[in-house]
Amino acid sequence: MKVGIMQPYFFPYIGYFSLIHYVDKFIFFDTPQYISHGWVNRNRILRQNGTPGYITVPIQKASQKTAINEIVIANNIDWRNKIYGQLTVYRRKAPYYEEVMSFLHAVFDEEYNNLSDFNIKSIKSVCSYLGIKKDFDVFSQMKINVPCINEPDEWALYITKAVGGESYVNPPGGQTFFRRNKYKEQNINLEFLQSNCPVYIQRIGYFVPGLSIIDVMMFCEKKEIVNMLNDFKIF
Repeated sequence: MKVGIMQPYFFPYIGYFSLIHYVDKFIFFDTPQYISHGWVNRNRILRQNGTPGYITVPIQKASQKTAINEIVIANNIDWRNKIYGQLTVYRRKAPYYEEVMSFLHAVFDEEYNNLSDFNIKSIKSVCSYLGIKKDFDVFSQMKINVPCINEPDEWALYITKAVGGESYVNPPGGQTFFRRNKYKEQNINLEFLQSNCPVYIQRIGYFVPGLSIIDVMMFCEKKEIVNMLNDFKIF
């Protein structure tokens, strides 16, 4: 069984969904410390001038050591309509604008207080939209007894071992602190998945990679997106 473990990001880029699609079990790692200016409550879409800009879910003030699953959405701010307004840039040029906006309304218009819950629901909803069925779990709800952590790569090692995984798959950004020998000693294969960020037509005369999956959904048909999820390298 291949296992993927990632923090619950806000409508992440296509590589995140490539990882979900590739593994057998995907675990939302919702207990690490929230880091501001990361991808947990914001992501990028196209702006009117064709450059990337951020859509953001505002959060209430919290201490520096607050875990992701304790972050509260600032619902006193009308963030939903602000995001809807930012997405109108796609209205004239994106062939799936109406379909995607209807999808987003179905997700956004529920009541959320917890940011992690919202992100997890959003990611699962994207997978359902694409017809991807996966075994999901949330780390904080799994009651796994993790031993004392001495190094960053041990979280994934112990979680994968606890769920009976044979392989752990991570995006390439984590190569610097993962030690293959440590995983090999526990009979766990360590793999890195690098999305090729396949090019698609954004109707701006050039291509901006790495945007939110929302951008991909605006311009690409569902089957095309699923094919794009398979465009990656494993090493």
